[in-house]
Amino acid sequence: SSRRRHTRFKCDWSSDVCSSDLGVMFAQGQGTRVDFAQAVNWFQKAADLGVSQAMCNLGSLYYQGAGVTRKYDEALRWFNRCATAGNEQGMYNLAVMYRDGTGVNKNVEEAFKWFERAAEEGNPLAMNSLGVMYRMGQGTRADYPAAMEWFQKAARNGVGEAMFNLGVMFERGLGVVANPDEAKRWYARAIDAGYQTP
Repeated sequence: SSRRRHTRFKCDWSSDVCSSDLGVMFAQGQGTRVDFAQAVNWFQKAADLGVSQAMCNLGSLYYQGAGVTRKYDEALRWFNRCATAGNEQGMYNLAVMYRDGTGVNKNVEEAFKWFERAAEEGNPLAMNSLGVMYRMGQGTRADYPAAMEWFQKAARNGVGEAMFNLGVMFERGLGVVANPDEAKRWYARAIDAGYQTP
């Protein structure tokens, strides 16, 4: 049994944190082989005990079909539980599903709401996504200064795509005076950060 194999851990097996940590170990192969089915098992235990990160991890496994049959409705359910528990990663994942219409009817207003909440909680990817929504007028009215603000916050947090987006803003003069030199600087920073244009 899993319990017997892991007796070397000093851990209360009914503990929410212990269950979640074991899920991570199995999902990432830390100290053991990767075993997504075991990861699902341990994340489920921790999620049932109210651990928001375990809910998010469980949603990700359902989204990817890792260790379980891919079920977007289950991913959505777990991301929603995770998000409403205040977890910024769950908020971001939920927003992506609404934005893309994956497992749910596409709803850019709902996506905007969750990106905004995740960004305000400090999620750098959500900051960039929120900037895109402001630039494109998706789920909200177009607002270039707000887009610039969120792109800058995401860029300060190392998001290469946000650096690229700042380059676009400066190149096209969106919310700022057009500045080709500044655009080139941001494009170079995006490349240095590992961003590749799609």
